[in-house]
Amino acid sequence: MKKVVAGVDIGGTNTVFGLVDENGKVLSHGTFKTTDYPKVENFVTTLASEIKKLLAAKKEYELAGIGIGAPDANYHRGTIEHAPNLAWKGIVPLADLIKKKINVPVAVTNDANAAAMGEMIFGGAKKMKDFIVLTLGTGLGSGIVIDGKMVYGHTGFAGELGHMTVVPNGRECGCGRKGCLETYASATGLVKTVIQLMSEMRDESPLRDIPPSKLTSKKIAEAAANNDPVAVRAMNETAAILGFGIINAIVFSSPEAIFLFGGLAQAGDLLFKPVRAYLKKNNYVLMKDTVKILPSEISESNGAVLGSAALIWNDLKN
Repeated sequence: MKKVVAGVDIGGTNTVFGLVDENGKVLSHGTFKTTDYPKVENFVTTLASEIKKLLAAKKEYELAGIGIGAPDANYHRGTIEHAPNLAWKGIVPLADLIKKKINVPVAVTNDANAAAMGEMIFGGAKKMKDFIVLTLGTGLGSGIVIDGKMVYGHTGFAGELGHMTVVPNGRECGCGRKGCLETYASATGLVKTVIQLMSEMRDESPLRDIPPSKLTSKKIAEAAANNDPVAVRAMNETAAILGFGIINAIVFSSPEAIFLFGGLAQAGDLLFKPVRAYLKKNNYVLMKDTVKILPSEISESNGAVLGSAALIWNDLKN
């Protein structure tokens, strides 16, 4: 029998899952709507059923465990806690509920920690013991690995770099505070910066013809690639504030590398070059030129499933 694990990514809209071997090969996968299940018990029943269907199609597979990435997940407790983007309110004992349906080890963590685990087990951090993964999407998530171990902290929620204050009394954040890093250095933050700059700058820009609700980080990156002055300035300002946040992370953890993952990271050198330049100029003297800023080596198409699978593979091996 070939041992496999199930990697599951629970999003606010969709849940993606797949069977993954210990080499990081996604053997089969599926998806369903998270929003179709306002009751978590019904969600768990469907998830268990879907995983069993994948296993039934390949009789030679033996399920060794289930890894789950989810919003506001607590690795220590196997719970999802007060997730604003999910219908399930309060503290949800997800790992325990799933074990009642499929009796295998279950590990739960947030999506950014899962991404970091995926990078360590299957990606560019295979030979690293100290690194950080930043997921630059709608918000900014982070997974921190020190001495080869994920940092969870006392509460299980350590490593929320997206909620460092980088601008006192700055933009309002979904967490209820102001000036958090993710309100500036994320796909959503970049759009807000462009809207602000278009009110301040008089330069012509094709971005002015796009309704704010249709403006995306991808369209902004495309405009910046064509030397649009508004887009270029927005990318540079975003890179500078991301660099500022990265320097704060570097001084406490001294990572070998920081990997950027997610929609905003798809801008490539338009983001990476100014971030690296900012670090070269402003990094703490003892850390200068010690940290690589790298793109993730986990593809975005299956990154969520791979990261969740890596979480449980790591638990099983250790």
